[in-house]
Amino acid sequence: MTRTRTVVKVGTSTLTYENGKINYRRIEQLCKVLCDLHNSGEDILLVSSGAIGVGMGKMGLSRRPNETKKKQALAAIGQCELMFMYDKLFGEYNHNVAQILLTADTVETNRKRENVLNTIDSLLEMDIIPIINENDTVATDELDGNNFGDNDMLSAIVSRIVEADRLVILTDIDGLYDSNPRENPEAVKLDVVVNITKDITEMAAGSGSNRGTGGMITKLHAADYATKRGIEVHVINGCDPNNLYQVFDGESPGTVFLAHH
Repeated sequence: MTRTRTVVKVGTSTLTYENGKINYRRIEQLCKVLCDLHNSGEDILLVSSGAIGVGMGKMGLSRRPNETKKKQALAAIGQCELMFMYDKLFGEYNHNVAQILLTADTVETNRKRENVLNTIDSLLEMDIIPIINENDTVATDELDGNNFGDNDMLSAIVSRIVEADRLVILTDIDGLYDSNPRENPEAVKLDVVVNITKDITEMAAGSGSNRGTGGMITKLHAADYATKRGIEVHVINGCDPNNLYQVFDGESPGTVFLAHH
């Protein structure tokens, strides 16, 4: 059986509660589902946000600081905690994980991208699940909104480098709506998007949570990048990680952006 390759991106809002502290129940369920999917013969790569959010929780901060150096410090604190947690929870299901921290300059040339791919391929051959994040401790650009932009775009770039079959972005909303469902109770979810047009982009209004940097617009940019390179993208609600099973069963619990071939 041919193995397929999936990149799963999880955001800070999925990993933490409103107060910034870790949502252990959700993360434990996510790790369990990813291990199960990996056992079924799928190559799984996890792009995980959350270092700053987890660092905020650990330090008892309720709001994301504005100063870059403080964000970098929180990223250093939080990344350590995040990987400790992933190592423990994936380990409970007999899976080893490896940390890969990237900055924009590590994938800016073909040779550097090939080095990243070789590392990831070797890890997958060793039956290890790579966990990828932007290196916020040394890369100030992303913290200021100028590097990969955020981990949504990072997950799309990683998907291209590893030639993934699909990218699944977990977020705190069911998918792309024709207007903001938090403000308009009659908003309608789009199940399938064939082309990301200007009208589609205008639907993605609003910003991210207090703990993260993204929003639906960043997911659209990531989907646009990935689909143009032949990668199908799903944006689904990460509140219930079991939603991932529906994607792998050929269903669409959120919004699917069709790949362009």
